[in-house]
Amino acid sequence: MSQKSDRIDDIWGNRTPYIDSWPERLDERTLGAPDRWVQSACVLCSNGCGCDVAVKDGRIVGIRGRTVDRVNRGRLGPKGLYGWEANNSADRLRSPLIRGPNGEFAACDWDEAMTLIVERTRECVRRHTSGAIGFYTSGQLFLEEYYTLGVIGKAGLGTPHMDGNTRLCTATAAQALKETFGTDGQPGSYTDLDSTEAILHVGHNIAETQTVLWARILDRRRGPRPPRLIVIDPRSTFTAKEADIHLAPRLGTNVPVLNGLLHLIIESGQIDREYIEQHTTGFEVLEQTVKSWTPERVEQISNVPAAKLRAAAEILGATSTLVSTVLQGVYQSMQATAAAIQVNNLNLIRGLIGKPGCGVLQMNGQPTAQNTRECGADGGLPGFRNWSNPAHVAELARLWNVDPAVIPHWAPPTHAMQIFRYAEEGSIKILWISGTNPAVSLPELTRVRRILDKKDLFVIVQDAFMTETARHADIVLPVAMWGEKTGCFTNVDRTVHISHQAVPPPGGARSDLDIFLDYARRMDFRDKDGQPLIKWNDAEGAFEAWKECSRGRPCDYSGMNYAKLSAGSGIQWPCTDQFPNGAAHLYTDGIFNTSASYCEDFGHNLKTGAARTPEQYRANDPRGKAFLHAADYEPPHEVPDADFPLWLTTGRVVFHFHTRTKTGRVAALRNAAGDVFVQLSSIDSSKLGIATGDLVSIESRRGRVVAQASVGDIEAGHVFMPFHYGSWDTSGNDPPRAANELTLTEWDPVSKQPHFKYAAVRIAKQDKLPLAETPADTGMKVRDQGKEIKHRLATVDSGIQVRTYLGLLNDTERELAEAFTTVAQHHRPEPDIHQMCSMLASWSRRHSTAIQLALSRFGKTEENSADRVRATIFQGPHSGALGLLHDLHDLYLLVTGAQLCWTVLLQAAHALRDKDLEAVAQQSGGETDGQLAWLETRIKQAAPQALTVRK
Repeated sequence: MSQKSDRIDDIWGNRTPYIDSWPERLDERTLGAPDRWVQSACVLCSNGCGCDVAVKDGRIVGIRGRTVDRVNRGRLGPKGLYGWEANNSADRLRSPLIRGPNGEFAACDWDEAMTLIVERTRECVRRHTSGAIGFYTSGQLFLEEYYTLGVIGKAGLGTPHMDGNTRLCTATAAQALKETFGTDGQPGSYTDLDSTEAILHVGHNIAETQTVLWARILDRRRGPRPPRLIVIDPRSTFTAKEADIHLAPRLGTNVPVLNGLLHLIIESGQIDREYIEQHTTGFEVLEQTVKSWTPERVEQISNVPAAKLRAAAEILGATSTLVSTVLQGVYQSMQATAAAIQVNNLNLIRGLIGKPGCGVLQMNGQPTAQNTRECGADGGLPGFRNWSNPAHVAELARLWNVDPAVIPHWAPPTHAMQIFRYAEEGSIKILWISGTNPAVSLPELTRVRRILDKKDLFVIVQDAFMTETARHADIVLPVAMWGEKTGCFTNVDRTVHISHQAVPPPGGARSDLDIFLDYARRMDFRDKDGQPLIKWNDAEGAFEAWKECSRGRPCDYSGMNYAKLSAGSGIQWPCTDQFPNGAAHLYTDGIFNTSASYCEDFGHNLKTGAARTPEQYRANDPRGKAFLHAADYEPPHEVPDADFPLWLTTGRVVFHFHTRTKTGRVAALRNAAGDVFVQLSSIDSSKLGIATGDLVSIESRRGRVVAQASVGDIEAGHVFMPFHYGSWDTSGNDPPRAANELTLTEWDPVSKQPHFKYAAVRIAKQDKLPLAETPADTGMKVRDQGKEIKHRLATVDSGIQVRTYLGLLNDTERELAEAFTTVAQHHRPEPDIHQMCSMLASWSRRHSTAIQLALSRFGKTEENSADRVRATIFQGPHSGALGLLHDLHDLYLLVTGAQLCWTVLLQAAHALRDKDLEAVAQQSGGETDGQLAWLETRIKQAAPQALTVRK
């Protein structure tokens, strides 16, 4: 079947219902008869559809799907069918640009541009060390480019500061997989959708984000054996309207809803106990944690009706096969990693993993996000190696023939938000941005622009267009786009595609790979034998080098080559002698990648993000069992109030990709979704006197935008804005329209993914609000995390000396709460410090409350030294990077004192056989351990930058 639909009005095309397999359907769109077709794959969402590029007279003139490809069977979505037109845009960058003394850009040749970059690099390393250089890359480059960049950064320069904009969309996917299964990598496959009995979409509007994958689901739903569909989303999206059951939770309450589903399934006995016992660890804690999340309690917290929750649980508990998918509604919201892990837990306790029709797809938001993670361009080590495992570092050093000490592994890899913070406070001096547009995509854009404009920051931008970010650069390098270079990339279900060069890039534009190779040659990076560190000169050479790096690791590409990838369909990894055609499923034997010698990560505390030490992990080596990590509810840190009464969430629309750098230059896509809008409920619109089409102002504590209103299909109290829209195609006098003017600088403590999915805002008709400058207040109102702990304490002899330590501990916790609060307020520009120290202060206040109840029985001695201890130990607050390290150090010492007190009291409780005091000491002492673990993790991160980078 061939379809030449415009895909604007008919987004998913005609239905081709399943009978025994997914039928082929050829989607094609050309602007004239091509001279030839060139094999490729689409890079305008994370689905990874195989396609062919039409070429005529040296220009791209069309596209068609590849009917032999396992991912799409010939289908393409709207962005795929139209997006290629951006390659032919008249405003493509064709030569390097250097900013002159007057602030204007001037064209130059490549030698001048690269000479300047190399000179600045060498001077920076000489004066400040390589710790003053940061790289921020994309989710749209090719595997070969990421791997080359990873080797340059880790073995050439030795900088720990490397991440991608995949931090904004896929970091939680990777972390959830690592925390549960030991390493990154999706357990299942797209083909599971062909046979599964049930599908669960959590925070995943698949109808708009992966249109061809949604077409696959629609075709199953129109066939003879339709799967049941459950959707969890606060908006009534295309996806939700198709669902059998739609759960619409209040923002930030994913964990309560998922805990409620787990509770009902466990309570009903619809779990695979044999699988749980043989292949998982942690079930007892999970069962105990979710026990209190009854449907009624879930409804109270999340607004999801108890009856609907029960109906969803009945489907999930009864199905014999299940595919669960997760995306930004989880990843960019409160407790991101914790919530994503609960989805893993759901499949695991039912034993529905590692076999046909069963799997979890922790989805990606960008086409090559998987390669960013695999190749080490996101800060991790290539091949899913563990940066805190010396054997993995040594293995990589042997592969690259470098000293292991060169490879950054002395602290956690620096995530994107921290890279920009280091640039803000001045310890990063060079920031190299490739293929991404943070001046639109990062949160709190006023702050981002201020950072990019810092006089002591040298900004390099690689892009095909003069983006909002490129306008702030010191040097701009023009790059080849998709279709103008050769390389491979990997989609969500581990399918690797090759994209061959179809046409040359315009003017002097170069591929990202050629730019990185040129930089490496000019920097003269060498291995231990004096040979060039980068030993390849083209894309195929880079792929062959990557194959050796991946050999023996979960993402094993060793059985692939360019010829094999060019023979028809994409191929899934692992592709080895054992799986020459790729493997559809991981963990078919129930053995996971959690062994201490093999795992990619030793895990974290889901509440604080504190890293588990190698020693702790090895002491309880799961030896191939999956983790069932439990999590209880933590409210969002910014909530609506009288001034800002509505919840804002952001997301995507079907016709645009990322910041519209490409899709915004395609007339059909631009006409279909030309401008930003704000969606609000009919209840809220009625209260505010707003109708669809009205121009409204949306304000948060960080900024203000103007957009047209769209009424309906969202829960009351919530508003939605797409994040795609920046300013490159507006006049300088237009009001701001980027959703990220409003979002807050805060991130998940484990994955470090920003919280784009909630912020407090207010809305009014435009004529009711004067134009105003962006509010300067960038602070967050932090809600106390805890509820008072109440214990029944019987009367006891007040003369025993437990009271001595109760008194000391009471004052210690009070002093700790004050010290944490002081650090939180003083270091407000460090969002994670403000967020976490505020939360840890609330823990200490909660501990003090618990102690009061014990003091009422035991009495309190008047002799106390806690205030003197704090005055002696805590000398802060201090300013700057070194000051932050000092303050964290002091807090660590103070918390150590509290930890010892709780240890002493727990032993006394055992001796007294006092169960109530024992419960207080165990719970509060455990949280004190969590405070200490977070402080140690954050100190390890802060120390290298504060102590080694010369200012």
